[in-house]
Amino acid sequence: MPGGDRKLTMEELGLTHANHGAGTAKRRIRVILEDVRSRHNVGSVFRTADAFGVEGVVLCGHTPQPPHREIEKTALGATLFVPWVHAEDAAAEVHKARSEGFQVLAVEQTLRARALGNDMGSEDHPIALVFGNELNGVSQDVIEACDGCVVIPQHGTKHSLNISVCAGVVLWYYTKEYGYER
Repeated sequence: MPGGDRKLTMEELGLTHANHGAGTAKRRIRVILEDVRSRHNVGSVFRTADAFGVEGVVLCGHTPQPPHREIEKTALGATLFVPWVHAEDAAAEVHKARSEGFQVLAVEQTLRARALGNDMGSEDHPIALVFGNELNGVSQDVIEACDGCVVIPQHGTKHSLNISVCAGVVLWYYTKEYGYER
């Protein structure tokens, strides 16, 4: 460890429990989860959405909803600070987001998916990112409703990531690359 380095306290980070989330500038990024089954994955996405200042999460179809102890186990309270709604139909939510001016991208391996870094984002529009079911991914009707698809370049044998890990990588990329502070 470099000389003089140490962990920061919660006070130094400005993240005391009493003021957590208060006055936090939200980024113009929306997360749409389509039929994500695992409560642990849902909780992890909430925690990641909180970490990157996402403006909200839409839980579609069979995606479990807070409050639930298994969601909270990984969310660590983020469900209290990240606005969320439930919607039955993910494709309808994609159309709604597009009508609100969002560029909507499915995170899925498709014929025309563009790798992160071969940009699909735009600083001119807020962005909505669709993540799909753990086994089946984003459904074809939702893919067709989106403006495009993005994929994380991978070099292993599985060519897939857990949805919570995928969300972390993609949200990090878009907040780093574009800021989306509007």
